[in-house]
Amino acid sequence: MARATLLKTSFASGEISPRLLGRSDLSAYENGASRLRNVAIHPTGGVTRRPGLRYIATAAGEGRLAAFEFNTEQVYLLLFTANKITVFRDDTMMAEIATPWTAAQIPQLVWVQSADVLFVAHPEARTRRITRTSHTAWTITEFVFGEGSGRIRQPHHKFADASVTLTPSAVTGTVTLTASAAVFQSGHVGTRFRLQNKEVEITAVASATSATALVKETLAGTAATTDWEEQAFSAVRGWPVSLCFHQDRLVIGGARDLPNRLWLSRSADLFNFDLGTGLDDEAIEFAILSDQVNAVRAVFSGRHLQVLTSGAEWMVSGDPLTPANVQLHRQTRVGSPVVRAVPPRDVDGATIFVARTGTEIREFLFADVEQAYQATDLATLAPHLITSPV
Repeated sequence: MARATLLKTSFASGEISPRLLGRSDLSAYENGASRLRNVAIHPTGGVTRRPGLRYIATAAGEGRLAAFEFNTEQVYLLLFTANKITVFRDDTMMAEIATPWTAAQIPQLVWVQSADVLFVAHPEARTRRITRTSHTAWTITEFVFGEGSGRIRQPHHKFADASVTLTPSAVTGTVTLTASAAVFQSGHVGTRFRLQNKEVEITAVASATSATALVKETLAGTAATTDWEEQAFSAVRGWPVSLCFHQDRLVIGGARDLPNRLWLSRSADLFNFDLGTGLDDEAIEFAILSDQVNAVRAVFSGRHLQVLTSGAEWMVSGDPLTPANVQLHRQTRVGSPVVRAVPPRDVDGATIFVARTGTEIREFLFADVEQAYQATDLATLAPHLITSPV
């Protein structure tokens, strides 16, 4: 049988799925192609070859790119590779920074920028601050919480059973802490515990039930107490998973051992996470409680504080957010990838994120009619984006 040759004048529908083969009744079929590579599709229907790339440098290995924009004139590109960050500006390498992150840890890195500082988080490594002082001068330091009157203003949590007690041997100086069950690990050395809201620093661990501590704030007494907790982030408990800024607060979303918890700093005091007495400007802490453990994968500042977890998307409302009026509402049940951190992006007021399957891009958009968010697959909004897996 003779083969028919058709003149195709438009590729505006882009690359279509093999599931549409034979659907000549659809306009997407008429204006699509089975395979398009290295081309740009024009709304008018034609295609042109994708522009080429210019060689700048050879990467040290697999990595990720992060934009660092201080203002419109001072824009940088940061290349994260194993134990190194390479800084580029105007196609020129400006600096190299030694880092603690291995090649295996690069996919889980999350970062957020504030002026000249980039905060970088990973659940298995202490959060870092990368600071720019000039085009060629960049430094990396450990993220530290504010401190005053012997107290580090960081989040705390009791990881042990509620009935477990701690008994201090004295109320000042160097004391021995005795636990009623296994609590202490060697990694606790250098961490802070709070007994009845008074802080001590662990200096040595003798056993799982005994440790030596230096009192930072005079303790309330020497009786056994269940009112104690340890710092939420440490080498023993892991570190923050995600970060963002929202309503003049630093938001920490999840940690390795507290995957479904959020912490918001004191208003206008980004390094102070002390809960205080619940005044409007004080820090906020709460857990995402639902029918399953929703591990936080990203926190994003949009119309509301948006929390993307492994199993659902949430909205944190309150205008402004205060300890008294904060509300948490689940919006959709799409979920985000767990094996790697894929940061969401704002596009014309909508939050674009990768679904848990890794094969869909979703638009998380607030609907005024329903007063709720919807997570719509972008392929249903633009049929020409329907493609088959490579």
